[in-house]
Amino acid sequence: MALGALVDLGVNPDELRRELGKLGIDGWKLEFRRDERGGIAGLHAMVDLGTQTDHIAHDDAPHDFHQHDHDHDAPHDFHQHDHDTHHHHVHRSWKDIRTLIEQSGISAGAKQRALAIFTRLAEAEAQVHGKTVDDVAFHEVGALDSIIDIVGTGICLDILKPDRITCGEIELGSGTVKCAHGILPVPAPATLILIRGMPVTSGGFNKEMTTPTGAAILAASVDEFVNAGRFTEIKTGYGIGSRRMERPNFLRVSWREETTPLPTTVQSVAKPWKTEELVLMEANIDDMSGEALGFLMESLFEAGALDVTFTPCTMKKSRPGVIVACLASPARLDNLRETLFLHSSTIGFRETTVNRLSLQREETNVGGTFGSARVKTVFWEDKPLRNKVEYDDRARLARTHGVSLEEAERLIRLSAVSNRSEIKNMT
Repeated sequence: MALGALVDLGVNPDELRRELGKLGIDGWKLEFRRDERGGIAGLHAMVDLGTQTDHIAHDDAPHDFHQHDHDHDAPHDFHQHDHDTHHHHVHRSWKDIRTLIEQSGISAGAKQRALAIFTRLAEAEAQVHGKTVDDVAFHEVGALDSIIDIVGTGICLDILKPDRITCGEIELGSGTVKCAHGILPVPAPATLILIRGMPVTSGGFNKEMTTPTGAAILAASVDEFVNAGRFTEIKTGYGIGSRRMERPNFLRVSWREETTPLPTTVQSVAKPWKTEELVLMEANIDDMSGEALGFLMESLFEAGALDVTFTPCTMKKSRPGVIVACLASPARLDNLRETLFLHSSTIGFRETTVNRLSLQREETNVGGTFGSARVKTVFWEDKPLRNKVEYDDRARLARTHGVSLEEAERLIRLSAVSNRSEIKNMT
């Protein structure tokens, strides 16, 4: 449905197919058919794998570890498909998929988006099943047609290059869903992890309406969840789903231009930074252990905090304490309020509206003989100001090669330059 909506919005389907061809996998076809739901016309995306062993019946059903069926009413049979050919279902580990994407010839931006989506899925499923991320085995998402779905979505977003992506409330649905682990309530466990911090609603449908894959796309792609704003509608695309329901089954994507009203006496002057109105939440705590405070920080980030800091302070009766400060967008306040009350000892905290000014940032994937890493570059106007290799990637490669963190960064940069990776101002 995401592919159908983004192509209907304006992505050239031939360009999408060419980019997907750079994955280096043969034996698939991506077709788009004009269809309608509830009188609304759009595009229905179809992946045809012929007799490929990766194939599963393809529509808008969830592609995740739980092996959901496609009509949500009967168990999915992976060995019998519409083309009456029997196949063996393939499982791929997160390491396999990461290697496939990293070694492909698709653009750096598309790689970044696709890897971000798969990373969210892998982390959620690792938490659900009590495994390490690299040990997680994907089922549907590991199938080739689902890789095409997710990587294709990353390619489409990289082609469109929106300044930012926003989304309204997310409908989760209700009821139960059959999967490899039995009958589970909607939303699925992985979906619950992925939607933390997002504004959601449920009960509008007696079906699963947000799958782990859909939630991962939103978690990895949406910059802000908003329900109101001033904008000019440029174009709208509709991705048609296979199921026929009591309400129209489609995904709508809009291309908009934001409009900000300015006083008639004030002339707009472009600034090299972005200004956002956020909320600062602060609690003074003097009766929690260091371990409990560490768990609180993790919980706040999982609930959608943009930043969390601890500052030592002296409280009443000369007790040493800590000021827990949490920066949040207004859309995620209730999740963070609940987290503070349930995971800390505070009985009250302060909230202050603040303005955050931030420079434009761009994250790229660089690769070379030493390995693959993400590099974040900040800009002053359109000129690169400075860049930094992400800590997690430096640490991972340092452990792998048995070198220091500083040496890992030096080798990453040297490896990237020797392979002529396109890193703005990377020295």
